[in-house]
Amino acid sequence: MGKVIGFELSSQEPEKAAAFYSNVFGWKISEPKWDYWAVSTEIDSERGGMNGGISKGPHDYPHGTRIQIEVDSIDDSISRAKEHGAMIVREKMEFDEFYLAYLVDPTGIGFGLIQHK
Repeated sequence: MGKVIGFELSSQEPEKAAAFYSNVFGWKISEPKWDYWAVSTEIDSERGGMNGGISKGPHDYPHGTRIQIEVDSIDDSISRAKEHGAMIVREKMEFDEFYLAYLVDPTGIGFGLIQHK
């Protein structure tokens, strides 16, 4: 089963968005890496929180929010999603610790798939 493990906020003004969420909600924002600001929403260990990030939205997703779903096999999940009408927005990309792909479901909702190495 896929587990929602994070979120991504896309903005054409990521610095401004980072300042807004930090000031309003107390989110901890890291220094940017690859134009991506990692976000921690955990207030304390009892209440937890979901982590994510803020980035400059690409041309295909300039503004909005996407959830990130962790899967055991990104290739199998992409295949199943395509069989059920999803479209691939960004093919599987490799990062140091994980693989990532972006898709859009048949209703137009964007989401990310993550497979840890």
